Amino acid sequence: MHPIIYDVAVSVDGFISGASGDISKFAHEGPVVDDYAKRLQAYKVAIMGRKTYEFGYRFGLEPGQNPYPHMKTVVFSDALEVPQGSEVSVCSRPTPDEIRALARNADGPVYLCGGGDFAGWMLERELINRIILKRAPCVLGIGTTLFRACARPISMSRVRTETYANGYLLEEFEA
Repeated sequence: MHPIIYDVAVSVDGFISGASGDISKFAHEGPVVDDYAKRLQAYKVAIMGRKTYEFGYRFGLEPGQNPYPHMKTVVFSDALEVPQGSEVSVCSRPTPDEIRALARNADGPVYLCGGGDFAGWMLERELINRIILKRAPCVLGIGTTLFRACARPISMSRVRTETYANGYLLEEFEA
């Protein structure tokens, strides 16, 4: 089974975006972004929830368009509507077994893209194998959390830490 990896930028206080989805405080260029772009090339499947997918509309993503053309992309939603023949697959709410089957049948690592709600659901069911945090040197105070509330503690081991000159800290954890 290929690993499911949550690779995400996060503020010091645990937000992946600020109020109204604001990501302006996160780096958009430089070494931390270059390293992220390199990791993205290794992922073979992207999974996300509706809110994360629709967030891309702000940046010119069209309904049904794949934000990661080199990956198979699956959006889990009961409400998202995309045109016939879309580049993404839309599936209703998955079961843990369906997520495991997706990872087992993937051609490589699975990228869990954004979304505190979906990521929290995945964490609670122990479906995330690795977390890569790009910890930004900022406090947002409000916004979308890294994970929605998880009803129980989950232990992980930190396997790598890297610092960047711009104040970012990369931390990698494994389940």
